[in-house]
Amino acid sequence: MAASDLAALAALFADESRAAFLLALLDGRAWTAGELARHAGVAPSTASEHLGKLVAGGVLAEERQGRHRYVRLADPGVAHLVEDLAARSEPAVPAPPRSLREASAGEAMARGRTCYDHLAGRLGITITDALTERGLLRQDTGFALTDGGLAWFEERGIDLARKGRRPVARGCLDWTERRPHLAGLAGAALCRHALDAGWCVRIGSERAVKVTPEGESALYATLGIAPTALR
Repeated sequence: MAASDLAALAALFADESRAAFLLALLDGRAWTAGELARHAGVAPSTASEHLGKLVAGGVLAEERQGRHRYVRLADPGVAHLVEDLAARSEPAVPAPPRSLREASAGEAMARGRTCYDHLAGRLGITITDALTERGLLRQDTGFALTDGGLAWFEERGIDLARKGRRPVARGCLDWTERRPHLAGLAGAALCRHALDAGWCVRIGSERAVKVTPEGESALYATLGIAPTALR
């Protein structure tokens, strides 16, 4: 990559409205231009201009259905970059919440959330730590599932079939915990399984998730995680 290419990529992130779009798209869904415009508080024409730049730069992928234009993050690598930048840009002393609702939403996001397609927040860190402590995941030379870890996923019917060049396991710096949680194919598969099996449910209108009583029992039985650590 030439220096000019790196500068051009960085410039795509160096706008508050575009940054708001990217953070919203970390929920893994496809959004319409109108939804993103309302989310960022900008005019539809302004949103359309910004989205055009992000699509042209390869940061977003676009698809159209009838009159509607949907965009999503181009790939997991972009999601990883956005989350990493968010973690590195988070102020050491966060601004106090402006309302009780904002405080509750912030606490829910910190407790557990999705980061594109894997689990993050204290929930993601707790699961990552449990996998590591049980010898299922190694973090000493980068993230890697052990043979026992691969067997653990297989025994639970959690598919880790390789798709493209995405690694089986990788660390993703958590912007609230300031530590890496499990991402990659394993992180995505575990998150999908947790939602499909009813271990977790989505709450609110953002990315927050909550562990259900069934999830507490399952995570205690399979990883020895105490229910109190998930609340």
